[in-house]
Amino acid sequence: MFDFIRKYMKVIAIPFFLIIILAFVFQSVGDYAGMTDKAATVASVGGTKITQSEWDAAHKNEVDRIRASRPNIDAKLLDSEQAKYATLERLVRERVLATAASAEHLTTTDARLAKELQQDPTISSMRLPDGKLDMERYRQLAASQGLTTEGFEARVRTDLSVRQVESGVTSTAFSSAAMAQVTLNAFFGRREVQVVRFNPADYSAKVTPSDAEVETYYQANPKLFQAEETAAIEYVVLDIDAVKKSITLNEADLKTYYEQNVTRLSGNEQRRASHILITAAKDAPAAERKKAKEKIDALLAEVRKKPDAFADLARKNSQDTGSAPAGGDLDFFGRGAMVKPFEEAAFAMKKGDISDVVESDFGYHIIKVTDVKLPQQKSFEELRASLESDLRTQQAQRKFAEIAETFTNGVYEQADSLKPIAERLKLEVKTFPNLRRVPTPAAPGVLANPKFLAAVFSADSIEKKRNTEAVEVGSNQIAAARITQYTAARTLPLDEVRASVKSRLVMSQSAELAKADGIAKLAAWKAGAEATSLPAPIVVTRGANTPIQGPMLDAILRADATTLPTWTGVDLGNQGYAVARITKVLDREPVAAEVATQERSQYTTVIAKAESDAYQQLLKVRHKGLIKVAKPAKPTETK
Repeated sequence: MFDFIRKYMKVIAIPFFLIIILAFVFQSVGDYAGMTDKAATVASVGGTKITQSEWDAAHKNEVDRIRASRPNIDAKLLDSEQAKYATLERLVRERVLATAASAEHLTTTDARLAKELQQDPTISSMRLPDGKLDMERYRQLAASQGLTTEGFEARVRTDLSVRQVESGVTSTAFSSAAMAQVTLNAFFGRREVQVVRFNPADYSAKVTPSDAEVETYYQANPKLFQAEETAAIEYVVLDIDAVKKSITLNEADLKTYYEQNVTRLSGNEQRRASHILITAAKDAPAAERKKAKEKIDALLAEVRKKPDAFADLARKNSQDTGSAPAGGDLDFFGRGAMVKPFEEAAFAMKKGDISDVVESDFGYHIIKVTDVKLPQQKSFEELRASLESDLRTQQAQRKFAEIAETFTNGVYEQADSLKPIAERLKLEVKTFPNLRRVPTPAAPGVLANPKFLAAVFSADSIEKKRNTEAVEVGSNQIAAARITQYTAARTLPLDEVRASVKSRLVMSQSAELAKADGIAKLAAWKAGAEATSLPAPIVVTRGANTPIQGPMLDAILRADATTLPTWTGVDLGNQGYAVARITKVLDREPVAAEVATQERSQYTTVIAKAESDAYQQLLKVRHKGLIKVAKPAKPTETK
């Protein structure tokens, strides 16, 4: 046999080489087709294209943002065609605004960028006790958004430039008092109405569905009688606490960490100060600010002559009503408690020092430091517990990325079981017997995470019972799962749900009878038939306390009331039918002055939004913003 193979080796080799070459060709074609799909143009702004991959990335970021703020949201809503299209519309709108900002040469200065970053509460929380920015955490913030610090700042700069485009319209939006009053009075106007309800329950005695009708209804509405899909799973979670358990601390490292952080861990330095404040808003007229500055300069001259009279001068002249009665005393405070200019001045002074004039957002200050409280340094043993906790957390955070990579590779490489990676990283393999695609209120921890559930109920996970990919379910927390038993959603047998089917059918048929009766009565009353047994009239309006809400209220308020009385009918679906007789149109009840002011402000905001939307549409045309994907139809509702 081997002689035969050696003899005809060349003959055998040729077909093998052809098969291999064809395999590479088809693979390349497939890869190219995939790349082409990702590179397909879905929209454009001017000469710039937006590709499918950019759209996918933008939608992923949007989904992650929404899930972070609303973890229990239904994943199907976020993955719908309508949600994806909304992301594409937003992406095009952002590109159009960015193009407009560039075309109009709207740039953001370094000073404006710095101010924006300083005012960001997330970035402010990253400041160290000495006031400097923790650059490592700042880099992590940028990296969490897939950016370098330079890229993050460039994006903020672009956002600020884009805001200038929009603010030119929104900041100048205006509505006159008369126009606002006419609109609000019409919207909140009242109507006196008599309402007759045709309730399905009053017709149910007339409904006796046959077995054939019950079966027909069951066959026509299978989704109403389904058992939900479930999965029994095993899963593993890797989080920062699990990594901490693997950390062994070195005594030398602990002592070094103590020496580097003893001041911070022992407590923060505090200052006690008094001040004299002359208020002057940043946007106040120049003359007003000049007057305030002259007054504070005169007070400073007096303080310099008589330092011991500081408290008396503060009581008589300071415009800080909170501290003036106490001679300007602000008690002890640490860094971060005061506005930056005030803090910098106070912490640069010694006990008993009096500052020059310090300008802040509140106005002009003269500051006197009356006491300094330095923290008492604690010993190594006193701080050992907190040192170990801090150092273990820091080392775990640094090590987490490395272990997470091991975890991710492990669940992929040994896809038929989670036990090997669990044993390797000393993690617990947990089980859950009845997991649902939509999380139940009782689902614990990661089992309520939409991304985790989407991975568990993916086609590959269900069909092949393989490990899911490692899913990021929180900050420094990833998880993977494997289905051990899957039960697909199924329509329950008619014999099991016959009572439910019959009940729904009776409700449906009763609602149809109620509707038919209501329509007939409405037609007769409109034609002039005497309307007997109408209930007492009630007054309805848009508001929380009105006795009628929903579609019926909308129909009553939208009905043409030129000629009174007038009639309207409202189909309430399974709730039956309603007929309303409108007898009077009443003015709106008077509202308090502060309510009227708030409503006018809200009305102006609506006007500004409408003008902004119109302006954005104009810019979209001007800068040739074009979406090349068809807008998906609205999903049909299932009754």
